[in-house]
Amino acid sequence: MSKTMQETEIQNPSPNIILFLCRWCSGKGADLAGTSRLQYPPNVLPIMVNCSSRIDSQHVVEAFLEGADGVLVTGCNFGDCHYKTGNYKTFRRMTLLSKLLKQVGVSPKRFRLTWISATEAAKFAKTVTEMVDELKKLPPYKINGKGGKE
Repeated sequence: MSKTMQETEIQNPSPNIILFLCRWCSGKGADLAGTSRLQYPPNVLPIMVNCSSRIDSQHVVEAFLEGADGVLVTGCNFGDCHYKTGNYKTFRRMTLLSKLLKQVGVSPKRFRLTWISATEAAKFAKTVTEMVDELKKLPPYKINGKGGKE
């Protein structure tokens, strides 16, 4: 199957992504990616929190309202949370938020939730790279009178 011109054309050469990281696992995975000199796009603005459960849906919505092209939420793998059940709470909250974002017209490609352990530097780099590549195919995200929405 061949891709159409619109699918292969870069519409947003430099999308900006807000990246929420838990301090204990995904944050350490990101640190390891850096110290291991793994290559990934510099399009992310990292925001470190003690636990992914501290990321409220409002934080994600505000990131979009302030002009983020995408939001990536990361946390510990299930069973590895330093706060026991924080990532389960995050999963429930972000799953509901994902459905809400889709209902209000935000492309599902703009929001991602993933689990990354402290030793998964390659997974961190791959996840960021994949998200940036997906967002490059979409136009810049605009909302609130700043160009309309998708």
